[in-house]
Amino acid sequence: MIASRVAAARENARSRQGCLNAQLEGDALDRHAALAPPALRFLQTSAARLGWSARSFHRILRSARTIADLATSETIGVPHLAEAIQYRRVLAPA
Repeated sequence: MIASRVAAARENARSRQGCLNAQLEGDALDRHAALAPPALRFLQTSAARLGWSARSFHRILRSARTIADLATSETIGVPHLAEAIQYRRVLAPA
């Protein structure tokens, strides 16, 4: 069950952008991980509060894009961002 969802999410990413979400950079990241205004505000507020660098901001975007793909969502929403942020906070080295 999980393996089939992951395979479908990977195939969706490849067909949408020609590469996996982890490989998105620059303009491709801006194009394929674009956020609606509420989601962008949420991410910017979180980044400012947690003191992230641009690199950290982009890593969250790539993770949220993957989470949205696993949920078969075309857009990245606040719940996808919140989940990606939670993973980063739990898994980040202390």
